[in-house]
Amino acid sequence: MHAFLEKLLAGGPVLTDGAWGTELQARGLTSDDFPDAWNLSHPERVTEVARAYVEAGSRIILTNTFGANRLRLAGHGLADRVAEINRRGVEISQPAAAGRAAVFASIGPTGKMLMTGETSAEELRAVFTEQAQAIAAAGPDGIVIETMSDLDEALPALAAAKATGLPVVACMVFDAGRDKDRTMMGATPEQVAEALTAAGADVIGANCGVGIERYVPVCRRLKAATALPIWIKANAGLPAMVDGKVVYRTTPEEFASHVPALVAAGASFIGGCCGTNPDFIRAAKRQLSL
Repeated sequence: MHAFLEKLLAGGPVLTDGAWGTELQARGLTSDDFPDAWNLSHPERVTEVARAYVEAGSRIILTNTFGANRLRLAGHGLADRVAEINRRGVEISQPAAAGRAAVFASIGPTGKMLMTGETSAEELRAVFTEQAQAIAAAGPDGIVIETMSDLDEALPALAAAKATGLPVVACMVFDAGRDKDRTMMGATPEQVAEALTAAGADVIGANCGVGIERYVPVCRRLKAATALPIWIKANAGLPAMVDGKVVYRTTPEEFASHVPALVAAGASFIGGCCGTNPDFIRAAKRQLSL
């Protein structure tokens, strides 16, 4: 295991952060805005999100760089600002962490499908290499590959991140199949664990997709299939539409009540994804302190 990760885990399970997108929306982000572009236009509001998670008890915070790859940025006329947006994303989170938390930079999917020919393996390698190198130049503590539905996209992202020499977390979304325990492409937790471990991930896991209670068995299966630490960041349940708005009904206390089960299932890093906020992190911290 990477020495930095060993140090982080020395005291037991590590609390990460919660959602960024919904927190930016609470600060004025609209459907017409590209979240990552706020690193340039509204850095003070992005800083507020990072700082709020540190104050809530997060020992790892991410960066507002989830969609800052060339393919996503191109759709918003920002393809020529990949390096700038990624660098600023790291630079915003670093002072917010203030030595109280580590900064792991986020890399998400491109939004393009390999199986339909929208992109190619060669293009994915180039796109993720560009983003990972831009991130690494700003000096984060690690990289998180997250919200991946296709191993064929996750693996080139992982290779690009590993080439930086930083610790790398690789996460897939499990929200398909009868029991919501497969990726969109049909991969099981065991298949994901085998592939990501073999490809050199330092930590593997799951995020987004479903509520925390459904990730307990997924976590258990990932843990049984690898010797690597497990990272879990679940949603605040499944969303519902209320008066034209997306609403997550799970409360921070309900969410946090499943944290002990996640720890028992083998999770080493625990946080939240869509619909969660600093209140969820505070509630999870209380559970980890029991």
